[in-house]
Amino acid sequence: MKALLLVGVTALGLAVVLPIFSISAPAAQTAASVPGAPLGPADTYFVTQTSLGTPFQVDSGRLAENKGTTQAIRGYAELMVSSHVAVNNALLAILKRKAPVPPPTLLKAAYATMVSTLEHESGQTLDADYVRGQVNYQKGNTALYQYEIANGTDPDLKAFAQETLPKIQDHLARALKLQSGAE
Repeated sequence: MKALLLVGVTALGLAVVLPIFSISAPAAQTAASVPGAPLGPADTYFVTQTSLGTPFQVDSGRLAENKGTTQAIRGYAELMVSSHVAVNNALLAILKRKAPVPPPTLLKAAYATMVSTLEHESGQTLDADYVRGQVNYQKGNTALYQYEIANGTDPDLKAFAQETLPKIQDHLARALKLQSGAE
């Protein structure tokens, strides 16, 4: 089970980092922030990956809320669920003014595998795998938001990323504390 979880987490890290190298900043600069205008490649990638992360965070968070063995893990999981629902709602409000974005698919299977793995675990194994997954997810998410801030062309999405990044960095810091046993 741990191997499947590690494969999924590794896929998340690669999915966030690899496309960064394939999207050139000059090509991404062509998108305009006109209502209904198509998003540039960096913005489209940002939106699809952010949209895909929400169901993963909510599903895995709900599992950890119910099955986590410590109050610290259950509390962190509750924060992940509420935070990602709020972030997703804010993103959807922005996207209502934009051209449709293709549905996310890149990490769907990896996320489903990780959630399925957590569903079949309990005790310390679940705690350790959930927290390890959170550390890796939050690291990848931090890189994704930083890339959008640096390379996105849509001012609404860049502002959203700038506003949300400190929350993600806080989530990463909390996950790292859980991982080190400080909480």
